[in-house]
Amino acid sequence: MKILLPLALAAFFALTAAADVNVTGNWTGTFTATGPDGQSKDSGALLVLKQDGNEITGTAGPDENERFNIKKGTIEGNKITLDVDAGEHVLHVELTLTEDRLQGTATAQGDSGELRAKLDLKRAN
Repeated sequence: MKILLPLALAAFFALTAAADVNVTGNWTGTFTATGPDGQSKDSGALLVLKQDGNEITGTAGPDENERFNIKKGTIEGNKITLDVDAGEHVLHVELTLTEDRLQGTATAQGDSGELRAKLDLKRAN
């Protein structure tokens, strides 16, 4: 019984801390893509997110003028998963929230192979 109480308290505080995470807002940064040919290209990245519980909606793209809808988005703890409808492709994004920074990877299948990218974003507001 003495062991169960500390474990229960630790679990409660972990769940409470996770519930306090909210990624709603604008996130800007870099998107470094590597194509099937191995060539890398840097561009800007903009995520406009709205969190409701563990569900995330919004848009993603290189800037204000070119954004795509998030088909499905979830957050569990500090891990975020997004599926972005980028026209002919679905971009699968996996991010980790550390303080006010989102970092992670994106992948998509194209006609010429797989696209991979690294994302590094900071909260803009």
